[in-house]
Amino acid sequence: MPMKRWTLASAVLALVMAAACASPPESGGEQAREAPAVDTSRRELAEEVPGGIVVDFKDGTSKAEFDAWEAEWGVNLEFNSVEGERTGVTIARGVGSVDEVLARIRQNPAVESAEPLKVYSVPPAEEAVSGLEAPLEEVGKDGYTPNDPDYPKQWNLRMIHMPSAWQQSRGKGVVVAVLDTGVAYEDHDDFKQVPDLEGVKFKTGYDFVNDDAHANDDHGHGTHVAGTIAQATNNGQGVAGVAFEATLMPVKVLNHFGAGTSADIAEAIRFAADNGANVINMSLGGGGYSKVMADAVEYARKKGVTVVAAAGNAGRSRVEFPAAYPGSVAVAAVGPNGTRAPYSSYGRELDIAAPGGDKRQGDAGGILQNTIDPRDVSRSVYAAYQGTSMATPHVAAVAALLYAEGASGPDEVEKALYAGAKRVGGQAWTEEYGHGLLDAEASLKALGGGASRWPSLWWALALLALVLLTMRGRERPGYFNILFRPSFLVPLVLATVGVFFARSWFGGASGVAGDVVDAAYLPIPDWQRIIFGRGKMANPLFYSSLIPLLLSFLAIKFRGLRPAIGGLALGFAGFLAYAAWSKAPALAWMPFTFLAVPWLVVNTFICLFIARALLRKESAV
Repeated sequence: MPMKRWTLASAVLALVMAAACASPPESGGEQAREAPAVDTSRRELAEEVPGGIVVDFKDGTSKAEFDAWEAEWGVNLEFNSVEGERTGVTIARGVGSVDEVLARIRQNPAVESAEPLKVYSVPPAEEAVSGLEAPLEEVGKDGYTPNDPDYPKQWNLRMIHMPSAWQQSRGKGVVVAVLDTGVAYEDHDDFKQVPDLEGVKFKTGYDFVNDDAHANDDHGHGTHVAGTIAQATNNGQGVAGVAFEATLMPVKVLNHFGAGTSADIAEAIRFAADNGANVINMSLGGGGYSKVMADAVEYARKKGVTVVAAAGNAGRSRVEFPAAYPGSVAVAAVGPNGTRAPYSSYGRELDIAAPGGDKRQGDAGGILQNTIDPRDVSRSVYAAYQGTSMATPHVAAVAALLYAEGASGPDEVEKALYAGAKRVGGQAWTEEYGHGLLDAEASLKALGGGASRWPSLWWALALLALVLLTMRGRERPGYFNILFRPSFLVPLVLATVGVFFARSWFGGASGVAGDVVDAAYLPIPDWQRIIFGRGKMANPLFYSSLIPLLLSFLAIKFRGLRPAIGGLALGFAGFLAYAAWSKAPALAWMPFTFLAVPWLVVNTFICLFIARALLRKESAV
């Protein structure tokens, strides 16, 4: 009889699994003119501005207040920009003893952070060499095909399956802020809008370099990046963009040398988050860690903004900032053959890879977009660039597609991006590619199919059937009695899908209330993102049986808690089982990435053992 029960249970489990879970996603106009040689490499700049400091005061701190403290500190602070009264970001230059001054400033309770002023810039580019395979010209032919004459040269869009993705979403109604050298989006003084951005929607941005409202490009980098995101498409001219119905917000944070300060970038992040941006693209890096910038990224994320940044072009195993901050999506670059470009940085903080180009075979291997001639800002050119700067806007634009399709926030966007990414070498995560190579079509399917949420519940219900079928008759609670018992069902749902409507009903909450809403929205194992902050890898203590195991000790004394803790344990089992099956998470503290799946499987069985013990009829109240 026991053998028959296990055989029957296995058969039912197999049928439920087949029905409940789908397989995880696999993954005429102006002619192009010869572009001038554009130096996109980083200038030889120190990571810290000599004698420069940045102080971030708590919101609401007035100029009169910090003016009164300046004599004690021995420094003259000024708001970094007109946004300073709102953001509290101030700077000082020509400081004699930076360390001593900062030590005094940090003692003031009105100061959130104080540090040396740092420099960030357009990532350095790799020199071209020979020996690259030919571009993938035939990938993703079927689907929507724009009439832009140079679209056939955009191997990058076909690599991420844009023709199919465009049939579902084009980013309408989503605002993407481009924090860069500016964008050639308007005719103003000597600046001219590039022709292939005509008709694109723009939202008012800001120039933090020159402190005015005209965020025009005097370098070329920012316009190129903006084109990948939302170049005018199907207009019979030039090339196409990924999310061509999205709205661009030009925000200038880098000067005509391609360099900018941590103060400007931090304020720009807050500006974009406060002025309606859904996605922030930062194709810039270097400069080392800045708490002012890290706080700004965290601020944007809590406001529901997805922050995407370039991993860097140093070709080493270290992701640069701001991509390495916990709240941002770090992007590496691949060439036309789908392998990591030699210039692309990588490492434990990496999230995903996308087409960034590899010009070892010439311009055909680069990312082609309309931009400006940096020697004449009024002249438009079509230029092929390479770099993680070029990879990053692909990811930002696909995030815009996901928001347009109903994604509710950064967590849901990232889950869909990573679930849809094409795995490299069959691994869920690697230091070179993160969760894999960006796939717009698969990510949209992952979002639409609820791949990041509902399968955990189906797994939990299937495992419930397994638990009940393996009990002897006199031990087994009634199937429907247990399913419709709120004390059992509510913890199971909280552990698998969370209160999925929380953000749509209470999304405007902020502070502690906002954190509560965010936590309720997430399945309980993902509360680690609220408690510890969003990291690049999942916390293995939450992705384990630890919480049900600790709570099960309460059930020894308080028998009335057994159904609730049993439901929680079964919910954790479903969540962990799906995570193991989909090979989705990368777990922190693991010496080898392949240990993540065994960890999840073992803890799934422990949760099942706990649930079975607590649901046995003779153990119930």
